[in-house]
Parts: sequence; C-alpha cells; structure tokens
Amino acid sequence: MLVEERMSRPVITTHADVPILDAYDLMQKENIRRLPVVDKSGSLVGMVSEREILQASPSQATSLSIWELNYLMAKITVDEIMTKDVITVDADTPLEEAALLMADHKIGGLPVMRDGKMVGIVTETDLFKVFLELMGARDPGVRLAVLVRNVPGELAQLTKAILDLDGNIVAMGTTSGEDTSTGEITIKVEGVSEEKLLEAIKPLVQKVIDIRTTKAI
Repeated sequence: MLVEERMSRPVITTHADVPILDAYDLMQKENIRRLPVVDKSGSLVGMVSEREILQASPSQATSLSIWELNYLMAKITVDEIMTKDVITVDADTPLEEAALLMADHKIGGLPVMRDGKMVGIVTETDLFKVFLELMGARDPGVRLAVLVRNVPGELAQLTKAILDLDGNIVAMGTTSGEDTSTGEITIKVEGVSEEKLLEAIKPLVQKVIDIRTTKAI
C-alpha cells in the first residue's frame, strides 16, 4: 500500500503572511490540526499546527485585557511560528515508511510530494483508518490472538486449520511476541464458531492470548 492510495486531498493550505488567528479559524472550520504553508506559486515553504498556534497564544495569567490580547494576536502571522524545515514524503512511498517517519520524528502529518509539487497530505488519522481496516475492526467474526514460535510454517498451519473448518480469514496481523523466539498473530475469522476455532488451533500454538466474537460496527 502506497502513500498516494491513502493520503488526504485536495490539500487545504495557508500562506505565510496570514494571521495565525485566521489560520486557526480555518483549522476549526475544516476540522484539521495542521496546515501546509505555501508561497504564491504554490510551493511548500512550511507547516503550521494547531499546537504551535496555541503555544503562541498568551497565557491566561496575563494582565492584558481581551482587547489588547486580540490586537497582539492579530499581528502574529503564520511565518513567525511555522516549522520551516518540513519533512515530506513521496507519493509512491510505502505507507509503513511514512508511518515510521512520523513515529520517529513525533509528527502528526507529512506533506506528500510528486515531481516537486505537493499533491496531498498523509496524517495520523489516515494511518488509524488503515489500521482499522487491516485488523477488520468493523467486520463481524471471531477475533483470535495467539502466541506462536518464531519459525517458518507456523502461520501456514494456522491458516490451513481455519481452511479445514471452512472459515474465511477477513483480517490478519503479526507483531513481536514475548521475546525474539515468539510472535503474536491476530486473526479475524468469519463462518466458524468460537468453540470450533479454539479447538482446532489450540494444539498448534504456544498460547491463546485472547478469543472473542465481535459484531459489525
């Protein structure tokens, strides 16, 4: 899955000379938390977030009047608080690489570029939606989480056991186990009862971590 398949577009942007209060109002209107900043030619020159705007706001402990506060805030423009060294990602980047960038740099969104032009933005919300799909969060079925040995063939045994039950795997994910010798597999299966699934897979795994029947959301 590539970034361009899941990025948000068209991109809502702002300009460097816009007052931060106007930028904040735009965020509230569009229900977003960050805005790419572009120049007159549409080139990316920065990024401003809701957090940066709120941090630029005077403390509630200030002795200034509301009129003085509004006057001061109206004079602050986006270019004074925006992040100028913006981390971007190419449209054809694998989605997990974009997620890794966001996690390592502790940022909530990346402008997406193609041939030097911004074509979208991928955010933590976009990634959450993908996670929900990968784990079948909205699909009914039996959700099974098991601990298996970290050796070839373990996953094949599980899927074959489910196939023999005429079960249909609608979602599956793997994560690290309790140590390097194990892995955790989570599978969502439809068309089979919780009892029959547990009976079939229990001899094939080290431990059943969790099993439950979920409804469609």
